[in-house]
Amino acid sequence: MIELNDVHKSYQVKDTLVPALRGIDLKIEQGEIFGVIGHSGAGKSTLIRLINLLERPTSGRVVVGGVDLLSLDPEQLRGFRQGVGMIFQHFNLLGSMTVGDNIAYAMRIVGKMSAQAMDQRVDELLQLVGLTKHKHKYPKQLSGGEKQRVGIARALANHPSVLLCDEATSALDPQTTRSILQLLRRINEELKLTIVLITHEMDVIRTICDRVAVIDGGRIVEQGAVTQVFLHPQHDTTRRFVQEAEGFAEADGPAEGRGVYRMTFLGDAVHQPVLTQAARRHGIDIAVLSGRFGYIKSEACGQITVAVLGEPGSVGSALQDLRSQGVSVEECAA
Repeated sequence: MIELNDVHKSYQVKDTLVPALRGIDLKIEQGEIFGVIGHSGAGKSTLIRLINLLERPTSGRVVVGGVDLLSLDPEQLRGFRQGVGMIFQHFNLLGSMTVGDNIAYAMRIVGKMSAQAMDQRVDELLQLVGLTKHKHKYPKQLSGGEKQRVGIARALANHPSVLLCDEATSALDPQTTRSILQLLRRINEELKLTIVLITHEMDVIRTICDRVAVIDGGRIVEQGAVTQVFLHPQHDTTRRFVQEAEGFAEADGPAEGRGVYRMTFLGDAVHQPVLTQAARRHGIDIAVLSGRFGYIKSEACGQITVAVLGEPGSVGSALQDLRSQGVSVEECAA
């Protein structure tokens, strides 16, 4: 659906070319929710703006729906952009217009609908985002979450097939963030939209995304299914995101006769007493050092770091027992 092939982007700053993206390769499937996570300055905002050519790459190809965007003339590009909605961190609503007029404005620019059809579409969208009573209010009368819902409705006005979210929840409190993410997830499921979002918050990725790319210094350093990338991070940047989100540092390595292991639980294994059963069967002790259980999108998951004490043979048998029950066991480095 969306492909970026060897994309580079540099900006001219005085007499110097400053690279923002360096050889980006991404493939985003139709109908999925794809997240791009990175710290400030990593290049994620530049990347998402390439998908509707608000930023043009210095080199490389951007292909959406089989169309090479760089081959489009200005009129064709305008037509393409009608199929791509975008929501922003700070809402970008027009303060002099009502909620209804803000949503209708996107349709007026295209100029293909009658006033009656636009009004009907506005009502449909307000019902979708839960703001049917706010049609005639102005942005200053709305909360941050309500403003973002208007922004989402406006982005959907022209029936896009792709929705781009540029830090769409970073200006919101945690409870409002959850409600906006639930709305985006419902929109993805009901409308079969492809959603691409950028964020610096790992909980946003965990809550909503199917797959994720981690960007650092203008390069994609890791990508894949969210469960794989965040439960088994391979790159230092990804590991830092995991540690920041969990609020603890990497556990110490083996010491004083203890082996330290990271154990990952998915699906049914989350809800079963596999740890205590293995400890009883093999006569070992297990001390939990840190961890977290919850959900990645709708899949139950958990990851803990533990110290395992016992005779080497018993420890080995217990770890093999756990692996046979679907628990991933990785020894932490010394």
